[in-house]
Amino acid sequence: MTPHQNLSTDDVLAADDHLIQSFADLNALKQDNARTVIVSAKGPMVRDSTGRDLIDGIGGLWCVNVGHGRREIIDAISNQLETLDFYSTFYNFTHPAAAALASKIASLAPGTLNKVYFANSGSVANDTSIRILHHYNNRLGRPNKKKILSRIGAYHGSTYLAMTMTTPQYSENWDTVPDLVHHLRSPHFWREGDGMTEAEFLDRLVDDLKQTIETTGAENIAAFIAEPIMGAGGVIVAPAGYHARMAAVCRENDIKYISDEVVTAFGRLGHFFASKDVFGVQPDIINTAKGLTSGYQPLSATIISDEIHDVISGPGGTFLHGMTYSGHPAGAAAGLANIALMEKEGIPERVRTTGKQFENGLRALGDLDIVGDVRGSHFMIGIEFVRDKATKAPFDAADQIGLKVSQAAQERGLIARPLGNILILSPTLVMTPDMIDQVADILRDSIIDVQKTL
Repeated sequence: MTPHQNLSTDDVLAADDHLIQSFADLNALKQDNARTVIVSAKGPMVRDSTGRDLIDGIGGLWCVNVGHGRREIIDAISNQLETLDFYSTFYNFTHPAAAALASKIASLAPGTLNKVYFANSGSVANDTSIRILHHYNNRLGRPNKKKILSRIGAYHGSTYLAMTMTTPQYSENWDTVPDLVHHLRSPHFWREGDGMTEAEFLDRLVDDLKQTIETTGAENIAAFIAEPIMGAGGVIVAPAGYHARMAAVCRENDIKYISDEVVTAFGRLGHFFASKDVFGVQPDIINTAKGLTSGYQPLSATIISDEIHDVISGPGGTFLHGMTYSGHPAGAAAGLANIALMEKEGIPERVRTTGKQFENGLRALGDLDIVGDVRGSHFMIGIEFVRDKATKAPFDAADQIGLKVSQAAQERGLIARPLGNILILSPTLVMTPDMIDQVADILRDSIIDVQKTL
C-alpha cells in the first residue's frame, strides 16, 4: 500500500485544497462536506473514505464500461510496463501495443475508417480531427474550407478548439475561437418541437443545415460534427433518421461528417460503435475515448477514412501534429485488454438486453410530479425536472434540483450526476438486473424526497 492510501479523510481533503476539480463550483467546494473522497472500487461499485459502498451510476465519467478492478486490464498494463514502459510514436517509431490496437480499432470501425491517431482525451481527439481536416483541405488547395458546423446542446470537450465546438452555454465567461464554428439548431424535440410532429421538426433541422450551407458557402465549410446522442449537453436524442439525413446533405456539399463517439462507443449503446449500427450513418471520422480503455488509462482515438489519409500522406505530407504520450504503451495495452474482455464476455450484446431494462426502469419515473422528461438510450439516460409538467416550465437555477436529487441518491447509495435541472446516469455496463432495479428504486425514493421539500 502506498503512503497516500493511508491518509485519513481529513488529510485527503487538506491536500485536496491544492487540486482544481473539473467543471466544479470552486467556491462551493470550500464548504464543509462538499467533496466526496473515493478510495477504492470493484465491479459496478465504489467506496468512499467513510467506508460507504456506492453504486457508480456515472461509470467514473461515462467511461468505466467493463466495471472497476478487472484483473485482465490491470495485469495487461502491469505486464506492458515491465516490458516497455514508454516510447513515443513520433517520427519513424512505433511499438507492438500501439500498432496492434490501431489494427484492432480499424477492424471494428465501420466502412473505410482504417487509420487511427491516438491521443489522451476526447477533447484532443476532437481537436485532432479538425486539425487534420484543415490540413486535408490545404493539401487539396482549398485554404478557405475551414469552418465547422456544430449544434446548440453539443459537448465536444474543454480544450480551446473543442470548447468552441461545444454549445455556447458551456463557455460563459470563457473565450473561444471567434468565427470558426456555427452552431445549428438543437435537435431536442421535447424542448424545441412545440406545434410540430417529430417528422416536421426533423425537416426544420435539415432545412437549418441547408440554409446555413447556402449562407456560409459549402466552399468555406470543412465539417459537421455531431454526437450520436448528445451527452453532457443534456442527453439529447435527435429525431429518428436525423443523422442519416444530415450526413446526406453534407455529402452533397463535400462537407465531412465527424461522429463524436467519445461517450457512445465501446458498448454503451450495445455496439462497439453506434454511428452506423445504431444510427445508420457512415462518418468520415469517428472520435472516441472513455470506453476505449474503460478509463483504466487515458487514451483517445481519432479514426479517419482511407480517403482522408491518402490526401494527407501523399508526397510532402509531413504530419505536424503530435502529443508525447500518443499511443502510450500502457494505454494501448489497456485498450487491447479492454476490447478483448468485451468480446469474450459479449458485453455489447448483453447491453442490448440489460441496457433496455435500465432505460425502461428509468423511463417509468416519468409518472413523478417533477419529472418532465426521461430520455436517452440503454446505459445513457437523462432525467429532466420541471416545475410544471404541462408547460415544461423549468426550475430556477438557484433551486439546484438536479443537485438535490443527486445528494438524496448518494445518501441512499447511488452516485448520479447533476446538470442543472437534469440528472445524468451513465453507469458501468456490468450491473446485474437486480442492481438495475435497485437504481430505479433509489432514484424514485430520492425524487419523491425532494418533491416533498418544494
